[in-house]
Amino acid sequence: MNLLLDTHALIWLLEGDERLSRTARSAIENPENTNYASIATFWEIAIKTSIGKLETKTPLTNLKHILLENGIERLPIMFEHTVLVGELPFYHKDPFDRLLIAQAMNENMTLLSRDEYFVQYKISVVW
Repeated sequence: MNLLLDTHALIWLLEGDERLSRTARSAIENPENTNYASIATFWEIAIKTSIGKLETKTPLTNLKHILLENGIERLPIMFEHTVLVGELPFYHKDPFDRLLIAQAMNENMTLLSRDEYFVQYKISVVW
């Protein structure tokens, strides 16, 4: 299964935060799964840390190396993803989450998130 980690799931994984559910951690650690982090996630972290809305133990400049060490692939933002964002119903208004939803739909991925709005989009969600 291809897993797309939501921003909070990625941060909690890398920082060893107990808020990452056992089910989520098990899915990430399953060697049959491939884990992805979207470029949108890095964009969200950069914006939120720069305005003081988010603090992380892991500096953004180290994130690329840490992802490689942990076998997490980077998912680029494709034109098709942006088109799908514009077609999604507005169950969720957060632009970063809407992009993750579109990426998961377009790439046939399972989203790893505790966000309860995601299931309204009829996509596979694990938490």
